Amino acid sequence: MSFTWSAAPVRKMILSVSEPSVRAWIPIGRHLVDVNALIGKQLRLEWPGMAECQSCGGIFSELHAQGFCRKCFFDSPLAGASIVRPELSTAHLGKADRDLEFERAYQLQPHTVYLADSGGIKVGVTRTRQQVTRWLDQGASRAHVIAVTENRYEAGLIEVALKQHFSDKTDWRKMLAGLEFGAEFESAVARGVEAIPTDLQRFAVANGVKHRAHWSLAKGFNAKSVKLSQPGDVLEGILAGQRGQYLAFTDGRVINIRSHEGLFMAISTFVNV
Repeated sequence: MSFTWSAAPVRKMILSVSEPSVRAWIPIGRHLVDVNALIGKQLRLEWPGMAECQSCGGIFSELHAQGFCRKCFFDSPLAGASIVRPELSTAHLGKADRDLEFERAYQLQPHTVYLADSGGIKVGVTRTRQQVTRWLDQGASRAHVIAVTENRYEAGLIEVALKQHFSDKTDWRKMLAGLEFGAEFESAVARGVEAIPTDLQRFAVANGVKHRAHWSLAKGFNAKSVKLSQPGDVLEGILAGQRGQYLAFTDGRVINIRSHEGLFMAISTFVNV
């Protein structure tokens, strides 16, 4: 029996900690595709050549970057500088980057600084209310909160200081291969707390919240990334598993669903009943 989800805008996967492995769903239009139910089955993804901007909702033949049309990439507060670099936040000064009302709501709330074990020990920043979502998106096997700040700017300053000791990027190949650091990660947490600058130590959390996740993708996976970039592009194969925002196929190919946000995608599968 075959199932097809007609072409509709795709959003990043929704992830939830569960056992025996993280649960994942792909939002496509008004539907949610259950990824875990498709593991071991033939899966086909096709991009017909349309895309929807995540900010203005306009329909385009392609998007400029990060799921935005060109105008929104340069104008929308959703693509502002502080989204990627928290230390550039200015809402705490009452100064707008693109839209002060939006930036106050986004930046002036508790933020978490964490270390994650995701193919390497990395430092990251996220809004506290979505901290689990963030490290799951990065495919981490574990994460440990080391500071909680009052706003995004303060968290950004801590991250800048810790980048002298840890990467702020995920090595996606090592992450998909399931590389973990074990005891080394625990010692890194202690070093991370100590490395927080003196004037920001008031935000340090000595015994911060710990998170743990198990993924459906088997360890040792050797990944080759592919992207749907031309109208009519198709990716088809047997789904081996999922980790972070990646779908992995048994032939080694992987696709990052988040990097395809906004693209109209048709998804089909064949299921034996």
